[in-house]
Amino acid sequence: MNKLDIPQKAIRRSIYRVGLFSIGLLVVLLSYVIYIQVFESDTLAFHPLNRRTAEAARTVQRGQITDKHGEVLAFSKLSQKEYRREYPYDAVFAHVVGYDSPKYGKTGIEGRYDGYLSGQINPEKRLGAISQLFTSSAGNTVVLSLDAKLQQIAYQTLGNRRGAVVVMSPKSGAILAMVSRPAFNPNTLATTWDNVSQAANSPLLNRAAQGLYPPGSIIKVMVAEAALKEHIADENLQFNCNGSFKIGPDYILTEVNNTAHGRVDLKHALAVSCNVTFGQLALNLGRSKMAKTFERYGFTQLIKGDIQESTNQLPDFSRLNDGDLAQTGIGQGSLLVTPLRMAMLASTFANKGIMMKPYLVQKITAPEGTLLRETKPEVWLAPAGSKLADQIADMMVSVVAEGTGSGAALRGIQVAGKTGTAENPHGDSHAWFIGFAPAEDPQVAIAVVVENAGAGGSVAAPIARQILLQALR
Repeated sequence: MNKLDIPQKAIRRSIYRVGLFSIGLLVVLLSYVIYIQVFESDTLAFHPLNRRTAEAARTVQRGQITDKHGEVLAFSKLSQKEYRREYPYDAVFAHVVGYDSPKYGKTGIEGRYDGYLSGQINPEKRLGAISQLFTSSAGNTVVLSLDAKLQQIAYQTLGNRRGAVVVMSPKSGAILAMVSRPAFNPNTLATTWDNVSQAANSPLLNRAAQGLYPPGSIIKVMVAEAALKEHIADENLQFNCNGSFKIGPDYILTEVNNTAHGRVDLKHALAVSCNVTFGQLALNLGRSKMAKTFERYGFTQLIKGDIQESTNQLPDFSRLNDGDLAQTGIGQGSLLVTPLRMAMLASTFANKGIMMKPYLVQKITAPEGTLLRETKPEVWLAPAGSKLADQIADMMVSVVAEGTGSGAALRGIQVAGKTGTAENPHGDSHAWFIGFAPAEDPQVAIAVVVENAGAGGSVAAPIARQILLQALR
């Protein structure tokens, strides 16, 4: 063998390895480019820090946002060669529709559906360079499931009180109204931002989907279903309420004003909102079954739709002492939920035990009217059987007909509901009402919470009544 062949073979091997390595790098680079173009293009294009897209959007007439009847909730108006967003209803839809500000970014539907509204997301974009032939100077229209008249009534009825209202269709999951107060005017953010963003009452917070509250007695409808499902109780079982319930050596669960309800069955206990009964039911269910009940009703998972919600805060059931477990059974302790979830809970019993996935966007259409996207009703969970759901619904009718929820009663229409007066460590109790109507064929479900307002029966139930009246017209 020629001695010169040895280094030549070594050189060839080195060249071969370098070539393979270079090809590998090219494959990795090409894969990364494809990943960015295919999977991350929309995320990068509409990222708040991408100023190119933001500036380009100012030269395009952003699409309208409308309610389900075509009432315009947001539109773009040309001003000094740039389009500016305007909101005809001022603060009424502020938390749902959100805002589109050159300085402060985008929130709500404006932010979540920016790609559609700006016209950057459409079927023609997939055609690559050919898409330039289809370029439009206007964005797409986003049609919401909201009813503008109902939203206005809910906003006005809540008044200047802090709180939230959620109205939805139990059969489809469509959100018909979502109100949070205090609110803000998206038309004046440029001059009011400092006050709005620093206000102690948090007007930027969407209390309907992101506000966390102790549910108080409205959670008792779920505890009642769990007790029936687990055969801890039936409709004939009698409970004895002496006005208080001693748990362990040093804890006493009391009724409001120490009222003694006497002998009550489950239906009557729900109607008068008996703490002793539901504290005892929680203890009888035990930590494991109580935890599984909350899991069964979806409190341990996020909806992951077009509604940005806060995570519900549940206690660590395995570590609860008996007193804290009883407190959870009446919606107190460390349990915190959103008004949206309470509307969904009411909807479940209105819809034969089926919980539909809530949604805000009904459809999206192109400028020329072509349907680009449409939301179909979707079952999210089925936490309760039809028979048990009907039993709870019947009990909720009694709450309004002869119990604490009489303030929500409508003439000629049977209303099902549950009131709540949720104690909190930061001030007066929160007033709650959840329910649905008509009870025999539910068309709407509702959740109302009024912060630091006192009794749910005297504050939240009358608010719900006015909103239900409008919703059923």
